[in-house]
Amino acid sequence: MGRAAAAGTGAGGARRWLRWLELCFWAAGAAAARGTDNGEALPESIPSAPGTLPHFIEEPDDAYIIKSNPIALRCKARPAMQIFFKCNGEWVHQNEHVSEESLDESSGLKVREVFINVTRQQVEDFHGPEDYWCQCVAWSHLGTSKSRKASVRIAYLRKNFEQDPQGREVPIEGMIVLHCRPPEGVPAAEVEWLKNEEPIDSEQDENIDTRADHNLIIRQARLSDSGNYTCMAANIVAKRRSLSATVVVYVNGGWSSWTEWSACNVRCGRGWQKRSRTCTNPAPLNGGAFCEGMSVQKITCTSLCPVDGSWEVWSEWSVCSPECEHLRIRECTAPPPRNGGKFCEGLSQESENCTDGLCILGIENASDIALYSGLGAAVVAVAVLVIGVTLYRRSHSDYGVDVIDSSALTGGFQTFNFKTVRQGNSLLLNPAMQPDLTVSRTYSGPICLQDPLDKELMTESSLFNPLSDIKVKVQSSFMVSLGVSERAEYPGKNRLGTFPHGNNCAFSTVHPRNKTPFIQNLSSLATRTELRTTGVFGHLGGRLVMPNTGVSLLIPHGAIPEENSWEIYMSINQGEPSLQSEGSEVLLSPEVTCGPPDMVVTTPFALTIPHCADVSAEHWNIHLKKRTQQGKWEEVMSVEDESTSCYCLLDPFACHVLLDSFGTYALTGEPITDCAVKQLKVAVFGCMSCNSLDYNLRVYCVDNTPCAFQEVVSDERHQGGQLLEEPKLLHFKGNTFSLQISVLDIPPFLWRIKPFTACQEVPFSRVWCSNRQPLHCAFSLERYTPTTTELSCKICIRQLKGHEQILQVETSILESERETITFFAQEDSAFPAQTGPKAFKIPYSIRQRICATFDTPNAKGKDWQMLAQKNSINRNLSYFATQSSPSAVILNLWEARHQHDGDLDSLACALEEIGRTHMKLSNITESQLDEPDFNYSRQNGL
Repeated sequence: MGRAAAAGTGAGGARRWLRWLELCFWAAGAAAARGTDNGEALPESIPSAPGTLPHFIEEPDDAYIIKSNPIALRCKARPAMQIFFKCNGEWVHQNEHVSEESLDESSGLKVREVFINVTRQQVEDFHGPEDYWCQCVAWSHLGTSKSRKASVRIAYLRKNFEQDPQGREVPIEGMIVLHCRPPEGVPAAEVEWLKNEEPIDSEQDENIDTRADHNLIIRQARLSDSGNYTCMAANIVAKRRSLSATVVVYVNGGWSSWTEWSACNVRCGRGWQKRSRTCTNPAPLNGGAFCEGMSVQKITCTSLCPVDGSWEVWSEWSVCSPECEHLRIRECTAPPPRNGGKFCEGLSQESENCTDGLCILGIENASDIALYSGLGAAVVAVAVLVIGVTLYRRSHSDYGVDVIDSSALTGGFQTFNFKTVRQGNSLLLNPAMQPDLTVSRTYSGPICLQDPLDKELMTESSLFNPLSDIKVKVQSSFMVSLGVSERAEYPGKNRLGTFPHGNNCAFSTVHPRNKTPFIQNLSSLATRTELRTTGVFGHLGGRLVMPNTGVSLLIPHGAIPEENSWEIYMSINQGEPSLQSEGSEVLLSPEVTCGPPDMVVTTPFALTIPHCADVSAEHWNIHLKKRTQQGKWEEVMSVEDESTSCYCLLDPFACHVLLDSFGTYALTGEPITDCAVKQLKVAVFGCMSCNSLDYNLRVYCVDNTPCAFQEVVSDERHQGGQLLEEPKLLHFKGNTFSLQISVLDIPPFLWRIKPFTACQEVPFSRVWCSNRQPLHCAFSLERYTPTTTELSCKICIRQLKGHEQILQVETSILESERETITFFAQEDSAFPAQTGPKAFKIPYSIRQRICATFDTPNAKGKDWQMLAQKNSINRNLSYFATQSSPSAVILNLWEARHQHDGDLDSLACALEEIGRTHMKLSNITESQLDEPDFNYSRQNGL
């Protein structure tokens, strides 16, 4: 019993010993968890009997701290008596733990769950070789277990991309690669691509790949791939957008098939046939290159001319017949009619009496002869009587034969007041004549100027001299005859001038060579490599104008010697310019040729050439160049230089050049600064496409010269284009920035634009050095339904960091309802060649008086230099000093500058101002002046 008690006592003691060890263990663990100062760590494990160690059901995961929000780390284990966190190798205080305990129903084991919070400050204060980390340590009766290490990091995403995607222009079916490197961040950012703000799904489009290192790859570019692409980077903190990259897929133009050859343009002789093709297979899109080569081909053709028939000579007379007649015949065989020619006119057979009227067949024939003889005698008597009466009336007439007939009814009537002018006018042909200031005569009748002498009659005699010996006869209520019996004011002229019969006035001088001025046909412009016009000019001079181009040639009076006449021509090169620019030099005008080159003039002629420069001596250095006979171009002069060989006057839109020799000339410009400006004319044309729902818009940017725009108009006429808005002026700077053309404000439910981008960009060099090649961009619009007939949108043309213009399109796509906009003002197209006094704005006699007044040097300062100054001619006056008549050359330059407006009032103001200046300098009254003043000029209209 005692042994049993001892044994029982021994067993109970062993259990108590184990229990004591356990309590000691937990006491040590609790002390360590509470942060006791003994510095001893908890044991990693204790010897135990075989059993189950703690098993982690949930381990702590890696976590990111967003902004200042703390994160929670969790772990769960069974069976677990206690769980503590260790962070960065140190135990977390027990007070920072939150634990929950439960019982696993299936196994009956204890389950313990613990979590702690980690703050941003804790992570930022940790400075170690690795990231901030934490792990769980769980205890059971049999030992301990450790969880995985969970790292804790501060999440962020920087603002700037390491590499933004760059825009590109690629041809259709080319490869597109857009690179993107997202901003640095924790965790690493995910990348997504957007096209026109819509996400791109590479899984639905096999042509697109977005998996290669965040890059976007389009294997074969399509028109639909044009658009704005954006790289989007995002993580748990924020999202970032890259700069948008514009991708333009362009299409280079291709020629369509040639059309059939047209019919020969002449019905007779040598002519030409043509065929054409268009750059529509495909049409250039999105800035693609226009087709190279000619759009029109010509070949010569010969049409057989119709030959009219002509008679052979008459045959011999036949033998006299019993009826006293003989016959003769002829045939239409010299030559016979061919190729639709007319048959010979007249009789092929002729008969007559072969006995000289002595053949009497009967009494009946004898009575007929007597009757005819009587009638013949009566006719002769009446004719003699009429002639006699007519001669008698003419011999007793006081009025001559200068009477206007009834054709004057179609000429219109106007009242003319012929008044004298006050004494003292310097331009009077006879200043010594004392005019009658009380005389004022009024005559009504149709007035028509036939020749230069008649023009002088109206512009000189009617304005400056009293009309003497004027005879007026009223033949009816609508017919008046005017005649001037004396023309003493025209010394050296022997012929008398009278008003012509009827109202058909002649507007060209008749020359011995009988040459008709050639008028250029606008409809044939597109088929020519040059525009050309000719005219015949003599001693009286004249003006040769190229219609609608701004190019003209003024031949002064007296430049061609008397008794001579020349056929003068003028042409504009419309092909590739032969002048090749050197360095930064650009061509500012068309290449203009005038001739013949061997012609010699005694007075400088004026050549007007349009240009496209915004004139400024600070930004441009402009040169006049001439092509030699060897085809090379040589500089004649700089516009700002002093020269006695020629003179250049630069106006805002044209250059007027005084020259002594004919040839080929052009203007070039060298920009001095980036502020140098070329003036471009922008216009929009539209036409229906082959598809009935499509409508094409073509926007042109050409040099602001009339001939350059004329070429565009001709091309559009061949393509069926219609001008949709008045052209506007764009100032294009030489600052190397490109030109953007975009379509705006398209009605969203009526139209859509193809492709999906509405903006095209043209490089600077293509615009700045375009020369004569028209630059255009094409846009294709599509209607949703055929019932849409109205189109309203805006075309924006702007230079980056430069000028901008808006073209407002309001049109109907139906041809019958479309409003027509005029291409050109037809001011100078009616008379390309004008000869004689009618070609000049200043009457010849007034020119003579002005030259006589100003050519002579005057101590009071009233000479040709003041005349030049008042007409804004202040440079290179040494050129005029070398001329025989400086005033005449100055007036020729004035004629060239004012060929359209004919602003005689400005010249009158200049003369009047010179007169007032002279009065101030001399300080004497008007009646004491040795030379007459010019105040009369405004009253007389010069």
